[in-house]
Amino acid sequence: MLSFELTDELKTKVKEVNNKFVSLYASLKNINDDEILAIKKYSRISTIGASTRIENAVLTNSEIDWIDTILTVDGKTTAFDAQKHLIENKLSKDRERSIEEVAGCRSMLLRIYHDAKLFMPLREIDIRGLHTELMSPHLKSSPYVGNYKIQSNSVVETNKITGEVREIFKTADAGIMTQTAMHELVSWYNQAIINEAWTIPVICEFVYRFLAIHPFQDGNGRLGRGLFLLGLLQSNDLALASLTPLISIDRQIERCKEEYYFVLNSCSNGKYTENTADYKIEYFLRFMLKMISRSISDVDVYRRKYSETKKLSESSSKILDCFKEYPEVRLTTKMIAEYTELPQRTVSHNLAILTKHELIQKYGRGSATRYQLTF
Repeated sequence: MLSFELTDELKTKVKEVNNKFVSLYASLKNINDDEILAIKKYSRISTIGASTRIENAVLTNSEIDWIDTILTVDGKTTAFDAQKHLIENKLSKDRERSIEEVAGCRSMLLRIYHDAKLFMPLREIDIRGLHTELMSPHLKSSPYVGNYKIQSNSVVETNKITGEVREIFKTADAGIMTQTAMHELVSWYNQAIINEAWTIPVICEFVYRFLAIHPFQDGNGRLGRGLFLLGLLQSNDLALASLTPLISIDRQIERCKEEYYFVLNSCSNGKYTENTADYKIEYFLRFMLKMISRSISDVDVYRRKYSETKKLSESSSKILDCFKEYPEVRLTTKMIAEYTELPQRTVSHNLAILTKHELIQKYGRGSATRYQLTF
């Protein structure tokens, strides 16, 4: 059912990634629930941060971690409206759009993590519902939230010197073409995810075709990456589905952003086509296998951070909490001493420990020295 040939070479690469999932699954069998929850949070914050920054948002992971903490006080994903002014006052109102995109991406991801199995078989209304979760914090998007596009949204590039506008990816036309393409795509996915032997190639084709259609007026990139996670969570492969909440594929995509867009363009020569056999989706598959493999390796990074955090003294923990409370600024030793009410000498000693374990990062020298939380 795949629109491209899964060659022996590609099958080998898919098997290698699947084997990494199996190995990681085995290695995590005996760790405690607190560590699993910590890894999931590292992954979730990394995914929200990367996915929104790929689309030019500006919040750091530490700032997003603070937002996530504020929004989970009551355990509800709808808490953003009640906390919006507090968050904007803290992180500055001139970044309102980035804050809204983070809140929307978080809401969408929580829904995907929680309800993935309920979206089987997948329906178009489910995809539109996820788009609503993604876009609802941004009030200006209300006319087209959850609805397919009503006008062209082809990707264009503007020459900053001449002002010339150039189309770099022609997406599906709005109206009947988009509606038909989405109906066919969802129908294809529901059959392929069950009948194909390998999950990841199916998800790559599903997400690539979704991105080529670009069915919504805005938010297609973030939603497409969310749908990739949804597909992994819906896999019959226990290791793959169980470990998906622990990995951040978007963290790796952000690091390879230019390659990501180059590959997406190369798969179709920059234009949507109704004949899916014309796509070279194997390019996207190779790229995503590389990103998934790297994201699996990140779990060791998360585990090391968790381990180092658990070993901290009471003073070090208090200082680390101070950084989490003030993610928007780079702190001086004096500021930390004032916030924590710890002696400056104690603060300096513990900052050296936190820096050594790479839990914070040091900037500058002498009186210009500043520290900031790493994530």
